[in-house]
Formats: sequence, structure tokens, C-alpha cells
Amino acid sequence: MNTKLFGILLVVAVCAIQNARAADAPTSASTGVRGVVKVEGPVPKSAHVSMAADPSCAKLHPGGVVTDDVIADAGGGLENVIVFVSQGLPGRTFDPPPQAAVIEQKGCMYVPHVVAIQANQKLEVVNSDNTMHNIHPMPANNREWNKAQPPGSPLEETFAREEVAIPVRCNVHPWMHSYIAVFKHPYFSVTGKGGSFELKNLPPGTYTLEAWHEKLGTSTQTVTIGANETKSIDFVFKAGH
Repeated sequence: MNTKLFGILLVVAVCAIQNARAADAPTSASTGVRGVVKVEGPVPKSAHVSMAADPSCAKLHPGGVVTDDVIADAGGGLENVIVFVSQGLPGRTFDPPPQAAVIEQKGCMYVPHVVAIQANQKLEVVNSDNTMHNIHPMPANNREWNKAQPPGSPLEETFAREEVAIPVRCNVHPWMHSYIAVFKHPYFSVTGKGGSFELKNLPPGTYTLEAWHEKLGTSTQTVTIGANETKSIDFVFKAGH
């Protein structure tokens, strides 16, 4: 066997051993917080939404439509709650993600009802209806804007400063409302069906987490996360209090 061939075989053998060791090595656990947000007590009954002012909207909902202020499943899992780190990240800065967040005007409602983004992240507003809309965020800590949006016309905006949460209205259809939350970091989540949330890739440390709901208020908890550790915590809101 010549020297060159021996060298090639040696490299192949070493790579095979390294790959085998890598396959056998334990995988690091994800670091962060996960849990569920629930509501206890009688959930307020959703009100009927009258779209009679715009027949093109009303015909999209022959069975009627109700408000989405408080949505919970049979087990109390609460949707549209923003869970985020409110304290514990001093001095850290984060670049906004390159992908845009999207809020859609569909069926003369805002989808999703609650949107969370980072400061200076692009927010794409889509009009999927065959009618004119007007999107009007009303911030306290950001620049206010108010724009008409014909069907199919693209619209893109950003918010420069943190704010939880900015109410949004449609001046054409007064029943349409939503919220946009803006954060200076990426550690936030909006609960979906079942009320579950997850904050991924949090560095080890002690944090104050806050849960925000438009009708039920806020709740906070403190959590300490170690290296390669994921903690489970739940938030419970009391309906009718």
C-alpha cells in the first residue's frame, strides 16, 4: 500500500469514528419556558357582530359572527394572550427578524386578532376582502398612522419602540379591532387554541414573565432557568374579577 492511499484511508477512518461519536452524543435540551394560559370562572359570552352597515361584509357570514375578545376552550385554555419577558434582559440588543409579520383583513375581521412583533420588524397588512378597509393603529409610544387599503393593495409598516399593546381600528368598519404588541427582544409568544405558549432559546438567568390579555388584564411570574433547561409554568386569569 502506497503512502498516499494509506493517508486517504486513515482520514476516512477518523471521520467515521467522529461521526459515530457525534451520533451517540446526547442532544442538548432546548432552553426556555413553556406553559398554558387558562381562565377560571364563567367566560363572558361573546357579543354578536352586526355587519349590516356593509352588505359585502355581512354576506361573508351568513351564520353570523361574534366578537373575539375572550376565546377559551372547554378546559379554560385562553387564546390571544401575549406572554413575554418583561424584565431580565438588561443591556442586550436584538436585530429584528428579516421576515415580515402579517395581519390579514379577512371576512371584515382582523386575522390574527393579536399580533406580536419586534421593534423595526416589517408588518405586512393584507386586504383579502372585496371592499375598502382602513387600518388605524393608535399607539401611545409610537408613530400613529392611518391608511386606506383597497382590495389587493399591499401595505407595509414598522414600529420603532416597544409597546404592549397598540389598539387597531378600521375607520370604515367600526366593529373591526385588533392589537399589535411591539417588543425590543424576541422572547414573546401569543397563545393559540388551548392557550399554550413557548419562549425558546432563553439564556440562563432569572426573568419576570408577563401575560397580557385585552379584557382580563395582566399577570406576572418570576422564573429562573439554568443551562439546557426548559421550565413549565402556567398563568391563570379569573373571569369576572
